[in-house]
Amino acid sequence: MDFNLTDQVVVVTGGALGIGEAITIALANEGAIPVIVGKDLDDNLNLVASLKAKGKKCDQFVANLNDPKQCKEVVTSIAQKYNQIYGLVNNAGLNDGVGLEHGNYEDFIQSYHANAVHYYLMAHHLLPFLKQSGGSIVNISSKVAETGQGGTSGYAAANGARNSMTREWAVELLPYGIRVNSVIVAECYTHMYKNWLSSLPDPEMRKKEIESKVPLGNRMTAPEEIANMVAFLLSNVSSHTTGQLIHVDGGYVHLDRAIKGDL
Repeated sequence: MDFNLTDQVVVVTGGALGIGEAITIALANEGAIPVIVGKDLDDNLNLVASLKAKGKKCDQFVANLNDPKQCKEVVTSIAQKYNQIYGLVNNAGLNDGVGLEHGNYEDFIQSYHANAVHYYLMAHHLLPFLKQSGGSIVNISSKVAETGQGGTSGYAAANGARNSMTREWAVELLPYGIRVNSVIVAECYTHMYKNWLSSLPDPEMRKKEIESKVPLGNRMTAPEEIANMVAFLLSNVSSHTTGQLIHVDGGYVHLDRAIKGDL
């Protein structure tokens, strides 16, 4: 299916690695111009070069999104280079393990700021351009806002905010025809996830244990499966979908985890 994204400029925060990388690649494959916003120049340039070598379009800007000033500056830089900006994918963030029992005020606020505030700031600064294009926003969120995980209060609170802002913005931006949706991620097998498993005593056993709890196929979600949903939600193929929290998780959050994959 043609998602009609050819030459549409889409800003992807944290778009050089992990789920963000898969989103950038999916958009480039659809003919869009994904613009990576990330803090590591080498990571950004590596993906841009890889895509351009395949004849795809891609661009990058360096910014530390924890700095509100840089959020504004990077949007200004992108706008100066491109006449139109069609979409925003808020993706950057990190489950930093700031819990209740062993956390503190400073770490909690820092975690919340690093995982939620730039979602707001990037949408706020890009809004004038999204109004012109009648574009779309997709927020990447996590299951922890709904299921809990333990030991991650800051990240859970930030993801609750991501979900709430998705619904709030969908209402506020109705007059402009801007659609806002969220893709909820559960157990997605990224390089970061693999690194975390590698830190455990028996990584393969732990991986199998986690996969056994995913009802559909007893496997983790692939980053490409998240990316495909993002491309769909950005495109006008999903023209009457807004304010939705869409779980691409093999049924992990909502289906009974006692279900066996061989039913």
